[in-house]
Amino acid sequence: MRAMLTIDHITAALALGPLGDRSDFDLMPETRERYLNGRKTRPAAVLCGLIQREDGLHVVLTERAAHLKEHAGQISFPGGKVDPADPGPKATALREAEEEIGLPAHQIDLLGPLDDYVTGTAFRVTPFVGLVDVGWQPVLDPGEVARVFETPLDFLMDSGNRLRHAYTRDGMTRYYYAMPWNDHYIWGATAGMLKGLADRLELIGAAR
Repeated sequence: MRAMLTIDHITAALALGPLGDRSDFDLMPETRERYLNGRKTRPAAVLCGLIQREDGLHVVLTERAAHLKEHAGQISFPGGKVDPADPGPKATALREAEEEIGLPAHQIDLLGPLDDYVTGTAFRVTPFVGLVDVGWQPVLDPGEVARVFETPLDFLMDSGNRLRHAYTRDGMTRYYYAMPWNDHYIWGATAGMLKGLADRLELIGAAR
């Protein structure tokens, strides 16, 4: 039986420092230029919140509201684009977490950033990993979030639960990571960022 992942594992994985950008194109690098088409990436940030439960660490995820124009109903981390008033991506991740799911900064122990993730919509997302106070009670912004839920980190980091799926649009087939869990389909950028964490854990010998 594999030992559960711990905060010590996460801290060691983050201490590796920058390892290079991740992106929606990791499974199809030859399509990167066609998708981005010379566009300059825009900065954004998300919070990968971890909560310590009796059965191990869990990841805080959200289901986006069904009425949104972009990515409606998709699974994501709380976060968004960097506003001009934000001092930087870290402030954005903390602000968005409080606005979207009622998670204030004083209930987050930020552990550090993962590598930037470039999306097909030309955002450069900085994911921050943080330990969330177990006493936190979600308060959702219904304009942004339909529900918040937790998924075991051990499940998400297990390579056996990481699938490669594809769809075709405009004559181009796009490949992406997916991690279906219960009735949630975790895929795309969210799954890709989690894959980035899994790769770091593999480097420190804590692979699943």
